[in-house]
Amino acid sequence: MATSTSSISGLASGLDTASIISQLMTLEAQPQTRLKTQQTTEKSVVSALQTINTSVASLATAAASLAKASTWQTVKGTSSATGFSVTTSTGATAGSFDVKVVSLASRSQAAFSTASGLSDTVTSQNLTLTTNDGTEHDVDTGSGSLTDVIKGINDLTSETGITATAVKVADGSYKLLVQSATTGADTSFTLTNADGSDLLGGATVKDGTDASIDLGLGVVATSSTNTFEDVTPGVDLTLSSSLAVGDTSTISLAQDSSDITATVKSLVDSINSILTSIDTQSKFASSSSSSSTSTTSSGVLAGDAVTRDLRYALLNTVFGGTGSMATAGIQTTRDGMLTFDEDTFTAAYAADPEGIAAKFTSGATTDADGFAARVATVAKAASDSIDGSVTKAVKSHNTLVDTLQSQIDDWDTRLALKKSTLEAQYTALETTMQSLNSQSSYLTSQIAGLPTWGSSSSS
Repeated sequence: MATSTSSISGLASGLDTASIISQLMTLEAQPQTRLKTQQTTEKSVVSALQTINTSVASLATAAASLAKASTWQTVKGTSSATGFSVTTSTGATAGSFDVKVVSLASRSQAAFSTASGLSDTVTSQNLTLTTNDGTEHDVDTGSGSLTDVIKGINDLTSETGITATAVKVADGSYKLLVQSATTGADTSFTLTNADGSDLLGGATVKDGTDASIDLGLGVVATSSTNTFEDVTPGVDLTLSSSLAVGDTSTISLAQDSSDITATVKSLVDSINSILTSIDTQSKFASSSSSSSTSTTSSGVLAGDAVTRDLRYALLNTVFGGTGSMATAGIQTTRDGMLTFDEDTFTAAYAADPEGIAAKFTSGATTDADGFAARVATVAKAASDSIDGSVTKAVKSHNTLVDTLQSQIDDWDTRLALKKSTLEAQYTALETTMQSLNSQSSYLTSQIAGLPTWGSSSSS
């Protein structure tokens, strides 16, 4: 509150007018004090809701990920030899197969015979670059120097897939090396002067090759790169360039549920953490007349319908169209929490990976959604940044905080005016009292100076 006037405290009256004004202002400010208390409570509610909303938003993301079928791809591949890299995806099944390297993928290359300086003129005409599909490309050679020839070839790389470079063979002497940017048997090319004559004495050519692997009994797979996509359903195999023809490996594919088990446990733990937070913030005060029992205050969200509904909805996700989650190790407790039995889950998943996955993932319809999909739906409905139920509750309470602040500010103006009025009144009182005291003193002195009648001197 601003102070615009100073009072003269008790100079004439002997009263502590500053203290009187302070006490009167305390009484006058009680409505504002109640507003401030209410605002503090609302800010606590906002903070509690925001904390819960942040946790629920994280839960929505985690649950949505677990609801995807791709997350449940737990078949992992291993190789018995180095140089064979195995990647699995949806569709991979347990099993094994042997692989023998028949060939590795390579680029097409042309190494030209005649060496020259970078600025030396190596042709007086443009070049013709013919790619594997028979398409001819005109190469602008500029000044005809080796540098300009390389520039002209590389300017067409996006169209031709061919690159060129100068390889130093002696001081100031370079040979032209041209090669395909990618590997494979279909990357061959020719490069000549535009009139068909040889460039730089002609070239030694090495055609590109496909990678090839033998899986036994005449089953051979080829790839233009050293990666064989879907060599079996859901399995990609990549050969290292360090491998040699004839190298072999046994590729083993097996279920590994450790990661998915940890993910499910994390989801259940996250749900329990949110439920505990709601319980803590929503508790009602308990008290007892016994001196040995302490009194506890209610949580800031006591009676809050939004978080109460959220708690019920989260716990209710255990039940749905995919059947009891108990077979997957998830159950509710008597105090309204979730439990997760890792051993039960691991055994059930090993016995029926697809069936257990269906209990968690998104179904064809909402009614067919599994546990994780149901959790994602509930969590998103609560935490959505635009129309989530908890998000809207936060916005509503924030609006009330702002409204209360406006009312508090209005009271600041009223109280400042009231204090100014009181100070003026008490200052006027002191001034009047001082004036009256002065008059009283004057009259007393005047009366004291009057002659005394009937004294002995008058006889």
